[in-house]
Amino acid sequence: MSEPSTSTNSPPRRTFLVALPLIAFLALAALFWFRLGSGDPSKIPSALIGRPAPQTTLPPLEGLQNNGAQVPGLDPAAFKGKVSLVNVWASWCVPCHDEAPLLTELAKDKRFQLVGINYKDAVDNARRFLGRYGNPFGSVGADPNGRASIEWGVYGVPETFVVGREGTIVYKLVGPITPANLSGVLMPELEKALKAGS
Repeated sequence: MSEPSTSTNSPPRRTFLVALPLIAFLALAALFWFRLGSGDPSKIPSALIGRPAPQTTLPPLEGLQNNGAQVPGLDPAAFKGKVSLVNVWASWCVPCHDEAPLLTELAKDKRFQLVGINYKDAVDNARRFLGRYGNPFGSVGADPNGRASIEWGVYGVPETFVVGREGTIVYKLVGPITPANLSGVLMPELEKALKAGS
C-alpha cells in the first residue's frame, strides 16, 4: 500500500529538483537587474572623492594646436589654485559626440579650466573629433593605453571630474554630460567648488 503513494509523490519532487537551477538563475538575474541595471550609473560612488587628483603627467595630443601653438598635455601642477573640469573622452565613444557641444558651451565660462584626457584613441581620430566640434580644452593629455584613466578610477568613457582649487577631486559624473545633469548637478558642483577657498 505504501508503494503507490511513493510513486505519486516522486514526480513533483523530481520536477522541483529539475526546476531548482532555473529558479536560482532567475533569482540572481533579478538581483543583478535591481541592484545594477535599474540604477543610475552616474550615482556610482568614487573612492577618489575628497582625495588629491592623481599626479599623472600625460603627453599632449600630438599635432593638436591652438593659435599655432601645441595644446599642452596633462600636468597635475595645473590643478593648484584653479577649479578644473576634467573630461575623459574618445572619438570612438558615441555619448562623447553627444556631450561635445555642451563642453564647448562650458568652455565659455572662464572661471574654471577644462582639461581633457583622450582615452585609448588614435591621434588622427581624436584631432578630427576636436576639429569637428571645436576644442573646448585648455590642455589635452593623451592616454593611449588607458593607464592614467585607471588611476583616475574611470569605469568607461565619458566621465567628468570636478577638481577644486586645492587639487582635490570634489565630484565625479559617470556617463555623458546632458542638459539635465549639467543644470541639475554639474553646474551646482562647479559653483560649490568655485565658492570654496575663494
